[in-house]
Amino acid sequence: MDRWIVQGGSAAFGDEQKLFDAVVGRALDELAEAVPLKAGDDPAEYVGRVYDFHRDNPVLVRLFFWEGLHYRDGVLPNEERRRGHYEEKIAVLAENFGTEASPKIAACLLSLIGLAAWPNAVPQLTRLIIGTDTEELDLRSHVVAFARQALSGTAAPALMATPADSPEA
Repeated sequence: MDRWIVQGGSAAFGDEQKLFDAVVGRALDELAEAVPLKAGDDPAEYVGRVYDFHRDNPVLVRLFFWEGLHYRDGVLPNEERRRGHYEEKIAVLAENFGTEASPKIAACLLSLIGLAAWPNAVPQLTRLIIGTDTEELDLRSHVVAFARQALSGTAAPALMATPADSPEA
């Protein structure tokens, strides 16, 4: 956030922290509205929509980074409401996989979001690894195809397996 926004707007919110929390909350609401995950959605295409959102709105990922640095493991503002948004997405993803919501499905959602957001969160790393001449590479298409392959029939059972399903159990 620009310094003038914080200084000029903080009076209406009480202090800079409350202003920051309000900005993050509004950005998260915008993300939830712009990139829903609905029953029957293709999870790989969801990754593409998340990628598009973060490409077009790089400030949100930076806000997440700042929020993480500030709160670390502490309770976030509106944490329960925010968690509820993700629990809904986990339930939909599980339904799309034909299974129940579980920590493995939650980890899958986290991985899909990370796959979509990371290239836009760290553009310098993307540039260092891929280079600046990306005419031959459509990174969005690559990320979607990678997600689709990871979620293909051979990988999906591992996402849904429980500890009791593993050979060590």
